[in-house]
Amino acid sequence: MDLHVEGVRKTYGRGSAAREVLTETSVTVRSQQFVSIVGPSGCGKSTLLMMMAGLLRPSGGQVRLGDRVVDGPPIGLSVVFQDYSRSLFPWMTVRRNLAMAAAAYKLPKAELRHRVEHALESVGLPGSADMYPWQMSGGMQQRVAIARALVVEPTVMLMDEPFAAVDAQTRADLEDLVLRVRHEYKVTVAFVTHDIDEAVYMGDRIIVMAAGPGRVLAELDVDLPRPRDQVETKRDPQFAELRSEVFRLVMRPGGVKTAVG
Repeated sequence: MDLHVEGVRKTYGRGSAAREVLTETSVTVRSQQFVSIVGPSGCGKSTLLMMMAGLLRPSGGQVRLGDRVVDGPPIGLSVVFQDYSRSLFPWMTVRRNLAMAAAAYKLPKAELRHRVEHALESVGLPGSADMYPWQMSGGMQQRVAIARALVVEPTVMLMDEPFAAVDAQTRADLEDLVLRVRHEYKVTVAFVTHDIDEAVYMGDRIIVMAAGPGRVLAELDVDLPRPRDQVETKRDPQFAELRSEVFRLVMRPGGVKTAVG
């Protein structure tokens, strides 16, 4: 199912105090596509993602999931946040954290139990359902957050800088994990990151945003072979070329909207 962002903008405040953080923006994330969203701090990446999720209302324009207008969190869409320590309930077991995510789906107990176990196996945490988040490392907690997003078997998964708080080795492991579960669940992904290497490594397409106010500056296709590999993919001359182009665009002050690739 395609996710369409059609002329959305976001303004905070009113009158002379009004501040436009995102000007008219249109983006389409095609079914089962992995789209990376990059740009400087303050360019509206997270704002755009929260409007895609139905967690923030646009000041203008609309978001559609398929033919349905997104005016609240839609069934079939999951979000993984940056701060796993705040998004998981520490007083609940992993099993209950995942079950909470599926509460609106009113699944039979046997089906819910199967989905919880399958999601935990998919993220490499079998047998962890009775643990508490505070008993886990940061990387394990973010795996639980990803499993929680998967337990509803979403068609779309939105990820807001999900690996910003983990070390480099854990980050690489989690990148590959997301690519695996994306393929397993056949899910569409929109992925916000500040890390240009990560954006190129994971994406089928990269949306580069500019600030002042936020807007789409460029869209680039990523034609690197899959499956991706942390060593071999990053040795590919095309990886280096794309990385340099994205870096140039992100560092470019202002600029005119362009299309690349």
